[in-house]
Amino acid sequence: MTFSTLTVETTDTHTLVRLNRPEIRNAVDKAMVDDLHAVCDELEDDPRVLVITGCEVEGRNSPKGIFASGADITQLRDRRRANALAGISSRIIDRIATLAMPVIAAVDDLAQAVGEVTGHPERICGLHFFNPVPASKLIEVIIADASARELRELAPQWVTALGKTPVVVKNRPGFASSRLGLALGLEAMRMVEEGVASAEDIDNAMTLGYKHPVGPLALTDIVGLDVRLGIAEYLSEELGDRFTPPQILRDKVAVGELGHKSGKGFYDYN
Repeated sequence: MTFSTLTVETTDTHTLVRLNRPEIRNAVDKAMVDDLHAVCDELEDDPRVLVITGCEVEGRNSPKGIFASGADITQLRDRRRANALAGISSRIIDRIATLAMPVIAAVDDLAQAVGEVTGHPERICGLHFFNPVPASKLIEVIIADASARELRELAPQWVTALGKTPVVVKNRPGFASSRLGLALGLEAMRMVEEGVASAEDIDNAMTLGYKHPVGPLALTDIVGLDVRLGIAEYLSEELGDRFTPPQILRDKVAVGELGHKSGKGFYDYN
């Protein structure tokens, strides 16, 4: 069987599914959901361990990594959030969670709480990989309130076995790293908006003064301003006004200044 959004490899013991929409960092859309349902059809007839991950992605001036970056931001904007999550995510996640054989998922989900759209949180934890994956030592292990005790104990061991360092956080919107990173990025945008300092000087303050490897505005250009806007809107809805997107971010996205991928964001790459 051929798929438009996935690559699928099958052995006697497992099925390896790679999400394959590198042009938008493997964001999940309806076509991908339909393909995943087709995979479930096969696994329900012939059970095997399911391993789900993402393909390699290499955008303009951005690091190579493995991504599965949540629901398609465009679809989340075009439809009400609850409806979009229900239609795009919940039914397929629920079906995958109830397959007869174990499911191993490596998902780079930047903000959405793990298990939010599934009825089986005891069987689910999140692994938030940082990019570039080969160089980064950090993996956030996201544990749901109802996660089984065995899963809580095993998940950090899986990360250690990969040669990475686990950071265990509760299943809350934004986790730890994305929540803190976005808060810093939004405040940096407000400083540019208010004329406090230039984007370059703000970034230099963080790289030289706090030893960050990249400044918050340069990082926003790497991640994508549209992606950061979608995450900010989600966290604002879940956690309050402190994550309300600055107008400068909305304006830049509206005119297509999305960062590296468009050639201009807070910096000009043309």
